[in-house]
Amino acid sequence: LRVFSLRLQGISRRWLDGLERARSGMQMNKQRVLILCTGNSCRSQMAEGFLRREAGDLFEVHSAGSSPAGFVHSKAVEVMAEVGSDISRHISKHWDAFRGWEIGTVITVCGKADLACPVFSGQVNRYHWGFEDPAKATGSEAEIAAVFRRTRDAIGLVCGAWVAGYREGIRCSSGAGSALGG
Repeated sequence: LRVFSLRLQGISRRWLDGLERARSGMQMNKQRVLILCTGNSCRSQMAEGFLRREAGDLFEVHSAGSSPAGFVHSKAVEVMAEVGSDISRHISKHWDAFRGWEIGTVITVCGKADLACPVFSGQVNRYHWGFEDPAKATGSEAEIAAVFRRTRDAIGLVCGAWVAGYREGIRCSSGAGSALGG
């Protein structure tokens, strides 16, 4: 989370312009956020679910993979439903489907996607949030479910912190100050 915090301090001018538009209530196109991993079946789908739920008013959120599995893992759907996020209608997509799109923020959630991540039109921000791959879990059903829940909870924590930081930026840019002395 420390690296995450340091990256938030390097927010670009375009990002701040978006904050200003959101703060002022101006009609704006939502910034697109694209979450990438290899298979687009678990981690990126969970992150998409969390960000859509927590910040759908601010961002247009999508996910994709470098080598899509062609399905969303049933355990990912199951554990996300446990926390009130329905990803059952998500589909696994290749990141080439987003070529030519204006993507403001790209987030990679696995090391392979981070290394092979393409640059997208309009891309201003890029983050890597590495998470354990629950699709590789072995053991009993209970042990596998525990790995999916652990990954879900980690993704939810990081997504929540990122959204909270963004919303705090909006609040601070409105002159409301900050609990941290801003």
